[in-house]
Amino acid sequence: MGQCIYCGKPAGFLKKTHKECKQQHEQGKSEVISLVGKIGAEGGDLHRLENSIEHVASTSFIDKDTLNSLVASGWERAVNIAFDDGLLSEKEESALSELKEHFSLPQQILDRNGAYSKLVKGAVLRDIMDGNLPERIKIDGGLPFNLQKSEKVVWVFQNVNYYEEKTRTRYVGGSQGVSVRIAKGLYYRTGAFKGERVQTSETVHADTGLLGVTNKHIYFAGPSKRFRIAYNKIVTFEPFSDGIGVQRDAQTAKPQSFQTGDGWFTYNLITNLSQM
Repeated sequence: MGQCIYCGKPAGFLKKTHKECKQQHEQGKSEVISLVGKIGAEGGDLHRLENSIEHVASTSFIDKDTLNSLVASGWERAVNIAFDDGLLSEKEESALSELKEHFSLPQQILDRNGAYSKLVKGAVLRDIMDGNLPERIKIDGGLPFNLQKSEKVVWVFQNVNYYEEKTRTRYVGGSQGVSVRIAKGLYYRTGAFKGERVQTSETVHADTGLLGVTNKHIYFAGPSKRFRIAYNKIVTFEPFSDGIGVQRDAQTAKPQSFQTGDGWFTYNLITNLSQM
């Protein structure tokens, strides 16, 4: 006779759970996430929240480790709720920070699906749009960028794929030439020609490296490519789902693009900094 893994009582032959116990357990998990998500996004009495989720846990067969994981999931949900309008307010940031501190939630756990990074990115964008230069990232070690006076690093993307547009030329309809016999021992050869020249453009991967974003420039540093682009030299920005493309103000300049993995943040970060 098997025992129910939730209530510990006999579950029947070759059975490990009661249907009712499993249903109650799953409903309890959903309720904890919902409760934490609501308070995390709107703010509220955290001690009351703690009592509520502990009561749900005790009646839904939720152990302590599972409860801690559910609270982290609720915090992630709160971040998504806060970004429903595309912006992170100071009130929402404060509520999320208080929730994190109250339950001693580790940053590593909160960023398992990128929620903590999303929170920081939202705060950075709000600072910039408010006219303030963000100071929210900590850089360990030096950067391979020769910063100018009064220039500050706002964000650094790692393992960024850099792409350049290349023009390739090929010829269509060419001829190798032919020899025509006019008389015995006398030949006339027509000249060979390459045909019509056709040019095509394609985007090629040029390097992978660091992309630094400051209040004055975009910097890129990879094994084979290193350069910086001043914001006032960029004429267009092109948003991509996973990065950004730029076109410099030069007659011979060709489109350049950077694959950061987060096009929404990259585009908003760079375009707003360029207007400060």
